[in-house]
Amino acid sequence: MIFKDYYKILELKTNKVTLEEIRSAYRLAVKKNHPDVNVGNKLAEEKIKDINEAYRVLSDPTKKRKYDRVWNSNVAKKNQDYQESKRSTGSVFSDFFNMFFGQAKSSGIKEKNSNVPCRGENVETEIKISIEEGFYGKQKKISLRTVDGKMKTFTVNIPAGIRNGEKIRLIGQGKEGKNGGKNGDLLIKVNIENGNIFKLQGYDLYTDLLITPYEAALGTKLNVNSIDEESQVYVPKGTQSGEKIKIPQKGYKIGNGARGDLIAEVKIALPKNLTEEEINLYKRLKEISRFNPRNIS
Repeated sequence: MIFKDYYKILELKTNKVTLEEIRSAYRLAVKKNHPDVNVGNKLAEEKIKDINEAYRVLSDPTKKRKYDRVWNSNVAKKNQDYQESKRSTGSVFSDFFNMFFGQAKSSGIKEKNSNVPCRGENVETEIKISIEEGFYGKQKKISLRTVDGKMKTFTVNIPAGIRNGEKIRLIGQGKEGKNGGKNGDLLIKVNIENGNIFKLQGYDLYTDLLITPYEAALGTKLNVNSIDEESQVYVPKGTQSGEKIKIPQKGYKIGNGARGDLIAEVKIALPKNLTEEEINLYKRLKEISRFNPRNIS
């Protein structure tokens, strides 16, 4: 005779248990064996089917009494002929269940009126934030339309130093569970947008450093605005437009007090309106300078 120990499946040591104890054991078993926390385990889905089947029987007083008569006999006699029951491929219920309680509905299809607690589905959405909001952290509000068409507002606490693409989980704010099951969660993917001043690449921040032609030619010391303070940098003589100056530990937050770097890209800026004196100086420089950037010899 085939046999399936539903109490063992729910990790219950005796059949002298209340309905609430059965429900509690069921919830713990689902949480422990859920495929989401057993990634790559091909047996997880079958294990969940066994757990649901056990709960279906033991939570029904009539089915439980009928099952207990066989279970008590099995435990008392320690009959070694009992074997773990198999299930047909894709079937919701095992061969033991179908033989003992009658053929269930077509395999692979859950009963609509099942009283098994079912966790609600997770809901996923996205939110855009600035680099500054991600660096310092911020509390934001988002509004989403629920399944009944109404708008609901959620408060989202964005932690300082959150990564681009990281998800924030609001527990229990997803779709409602069924038959006493827990609600799903709301997962919010954070997208950090580049701004006019800073651009984020990994943990490094990039910014433009505008300098004059004579600063580039002669070299100079300048203050550069990082995201939280000013930093002094030295621009060497003959610096070319497009060259980058790295300022360590002034980038985005990594964690444990560490930070990425601030990369300042040099861009040589020219005045749009020149005074007469400036025009004469540029003409004089043109006459005396031997520099020709187009001369590649």
